[in-house]
Order: sequence, then structure tokens, then C-alpha cells
Amino acid sequence: MITQDTWAHIVSSVLYAFLGMGMFFIAYWLLDKITPFSLNKELADEHNTAIGIVVGSMMVGLGIIIGAAIHG
Repeated sequence: MITQDTWAHIVSSVLYAFLGMGMFFIAYWLLDKITPFSLNKELADEHNTAIGIVVGSMMVGLGIIIGAAIHG
């Protein structure tokens, strides 16, 4: 049987997931605006591995921060 407490945990998990995805989107957008080149073009067209590593590292770091804040 699903209790009210279980529903509260499910709803908060979904909200945190959307919040985290929003933060990822904003961080990627900011990084794209800060850099003098287009991240999408470098990743998709030029297959720039270094940019992929930078973007991936940023996402992992943000994920650790968001996870720590949720677990906190």
C-alpha cells in the first residue's frame, strides 16, 4: 500500500529531477554564451573531444552538487 509519505517522496523526487535538468540546461546555456564559439557546432559538427570532456565534466560536477543538496 502506498502511504501519503511515499507519495510525498515521489513528488519531491520528480520536482528535484526537473529542477536538476533545468540547472543543467542553464549551465550549458551559460557555458555556450561565455565561450567564443558555438558548443553545439564544436560537439556535433567538428567532433571536438576536448569540448566534450569539458561539458561532460561540468555536468558531472553539477550532478554531484545537486545530489549533495538533495541528500543533504
